[in-house]
Amino acid sequence: MALIEITDDGIYRIKRIKGDTHIRHHLENLGFIPGEPIKVVSRVADGLIVSVKGCRVAVNNDAAGMVVI
Repeated sequence: MALIEITDDGIYRIKRIKGDTHIRHHLENLGFIPGEPIKVVSRVADGLIVSVKGCRVAVNNDAAGMVVI
């Protein structure tokens, strides 16, 4: 399931990051690393605000679709 498909506010684990090398490295630099817990804090017009590695990070819908949980 992709991060963008989450409908509740539970805590999930990142399984993998899809996409090309550039996207994967960008998301990894933001803390989206396989095995890390992640939680959706809120939904905004064109993306999500998530909590990962103790920080809140905003990601757009395209990037959230690349994160497999």
